[in-house]
Amino acid sequence: MKTQRSTRLSNAFLLLALAGVSAVAVQQAPVADWNMALFGILLGFSAFSDVTSIETDSSLKISGSFLAQVLAMVFLGGTPAALIGLISILAGWVRFREGWNFLLINLVTYTTFPLAVGIAFHETLQATGITTADPAFYVLVFGAFLAALAMNFSMIAAYGSYLGLSSFGEKVRTALIPLLPSELAAALMAVGVAFIYVQIGLAGVALFGIVLVIFQYLLGALLKSQDRARELEVRTNQLASFQVGMLSALLRTLDLRDQMTARHSAAVARYSRAIAQKAGFSKREEELVHIAALLHDIGKFILPDRILKANVPLTDEDWMLIRRHPQQGARVVSSLDGYGPVADIILAHHERIDGKGYPRGLEGDAIPELARIISVADTYDVMTARDSYRTPTSSYEAIQELRRVSGKQLDARFVEVFIELLEDQDVSFRHGEEADFEKELSLEARIAETANPGVDSGRFQVAGVSVG
Repeated sequence: MKTQRSTRLSNAFLLLALAGVSAVAVQQAPVADWNMALFGILLGFSAFSDVTSIETDSSLKISGSFLAQVLAMVFLGGTPAALIGLISILAGWVRFREGWNFLLINLVTYTTFPLAVGIAFHETLQATGITTADPAFYVLVFGAFLAALAMNFSMIAAYGSYLGLSSFGEKVRTALIPLLPSELAAALMAVGVAFIYVQIGLAGVALFGIVLVIFQYLLGALLKSQDRARELEVRTNQLASFQVGMLSALLRTLDLRDQMTARHSAAVARYSRAIAQKAGFSKREEELVHIAALLHDIGKFILPDRILKANVPLTDEDWMLIRRHPQQGARVVSSLDGYGPVADIILAHHERIDGKGYPRGLEGDAIPELARIISVADTYDVMTARDSYRTPTSSYEAIQELRRVSGKQLDARFVEVFIELLEDQDVSFRHGEEADFEKELSLEARIAETANPGVDSGRFQVAGVSVG
């Protein structure tokens, strides 16, 4: 679990920073345009937006106050915009009551970037002589929005990284990049409202208020849908992890009774994946046959020790039990969500091309292709393995036997594909004693990957969005 650093030192630094920003704001106040009507409208919109902000499931707080502050920077100056940010954050804090450290970083951030960008914006106007009548003025408005966004995000993300909540890069990936399209749209919106205000005055700002509420709602809905999608993905991964873990545990338990089972399953899985790959199957089908091969003998749980362990002739009753293990294995696996295709393959892995197999007596193309692949791999490993219940044969002798039953017991196409593979591989591949169940299972680690949730420790403001 991620841990947080002590906030005592950071709080002291933030208090000093806030004092410094306040001093600069006071010094810049006389040169600001204190249009109280416009100031009051923008302050009202900003504070109202923060108080009524929308919380998402992942502790994000969606607020449109950022737009109001950008307009304040442009038309009023840095100090009025910083004052609007200060009051809006305090208003939002009254409702949400974040920790003191989060309140401080929000206050510092929402006074610093409006003050800095507001001062820079008006210094640029004075230096260039650009007025509201020039198209370049609206280019500067767009640039001011992006500059404020960059400062806002960088300060918040850096603070979060300092506390140990996540890396800066992770913040960029998970918080900034998904919102960039919305933020660019908001920047264009700010340009449009600025133009309307220049043309028709305060009535344009009233229109902005309506747009602000709509934008806040839409952005909140977007982030909530992303939250739900991420939660669904996490739960799906966790379920898959549980399922794979449970099935592998069953096989390990079976291996305690029958020492060859886990090694044999690993060898058959390795052979089956290689056959499917060489035969031109898709990546998805390669994974499917690999999983089915790992689990193909899981139905042996029904067999008593006298069948699993004793090297004695089998009775008719014993053979009836053995013939049931594909059905029992398929029943276990099919009970897990999403494992239906795997169960179908397990059920058919002892069927024969000539229709003399079990449990259903399927013939030829009626047998699933991936089950036919496993039959070839299974037959070869049983013949060549030293831990098998029968006297092992050499790889050469096993290949001759595969060709003998090709087209009758086994699919001729996959027999030849497998033989080509064996001829191209070394001795360790041709003999499956080195096959490792744990290694083969690790190939499915992407299925078992689970989310590692971070620490939920508060809310930050990022372009009108609080991130916790």
